[in-house]
Amino acid sequence: MKKYKIASLFSGIGGIDLGFLKAGADSIWANEIDPYCAVTFNANHPNINLVVDDICNIKGKDIPAIDILTGGFPCQPFSIAGYRKGFEDERGNMFFQIMRIVNELEENNNKPRIIFLENVKNLKTHDKGNTFVVIKRVLEEHGYIVEEKIMNTSEYGNLPQNRERIFILGFLNAKDQKNFEWPNKINLTTSIEDVVDWNAKVKSKYIYENDKKCYPLLKENINETKTIYQYRRVYVRANKSGVCPTLTANMGMGGHNVPLILNNDGKIRKLLPIECLRLQGFPRNFIVPSELSDSRIYKQVGNAVSVSVIKRVAEKIIEAMRKTDKNADY
Repeated sequence: MKKYKIASLFSGIGGIDLGFLKAGADSIWANEIDPYCAVTFNANHPNINLVVDDICNIKGKDIPAIDILTGGFPCQPFSIAGYRKGFEDERGNMFFQIMRIVNELEENNNKPRIIFLENVKNLKTHDKGNTFVVIKRVLEEHGYIVEEKIMNTSEYGNLPQNRERIFILGFLNAKDQKNFEWPNKINLTTSIEDVVDWNAKVKSKYIYENDKKCYPLLKENINETKTIYQYRRVYVRANKSGVCPTLTANMGMGGHNVPLILNNDGKIRKLLPIECLRLQGFPRNFIVPSELSDSRIYKQVGNAVSVSVIKRVAEKIIEAMRKTDKNADY
């Protein structure tokens, strides 16, 4: 059975690639500007040709023959965390870099059959909806039929994390679009206990004790196991819903941004990087390079995608493409 070929832009640590690989596609080429992300990517995807460079330097002719082009383009310009700068921000123009590459791919007879984009939920409403209108219009001007859907990781990925993201698909082939259906919501059967080890013996750097200024506030409010807490300098919030709040890139900026738990030994600690990876659907054998600091890993996880959600959407895309191709054979 044919494996559709994928190239990914803004690859990060390879979450989109991993989701498509798990769905049965063949990820053959990727681009990422961050050298620390590249270390993690290469440790886990040695068979994918990763080009570590600014997307502005990437040319369409650099990319081998593909069927699908993916891009989790920088979300900061479109999120509250990025102060809603949108297209005015230099990084906001990264969408136009994607479309420049699509143009160059077309010039080389390599125009992607499918474009797969992922971004923060706020993209849909940013600038009174104008940002999304521009993205949709530009995709349509390039010949793509556009579908979009906002999905929460806890509802579509069977992971106990509250993470809403918008997925934008561009179909060059009308039959692919007709054959495509978004995945349905599924029951959340993975619990926090499946992801977090409350009995873990962890290094002191993850533990909050008397020497921390915030310790009295934490000790007063963090008093239940099997619960994830958020510390926000002046208050502590317990997440009673059984899901973790959205993991963000800000986790790499300081300890108070990493969710906290009460270990079974009575100690208050941060979620470990590996636990955060599991909350994003990365497998237990995912390699965390030892040469990278925790702050870099936390940031990488916060910027990553929920792999299980990507896999479900990718499966539906591949199913639609195969149906189109099968009918074309008759």
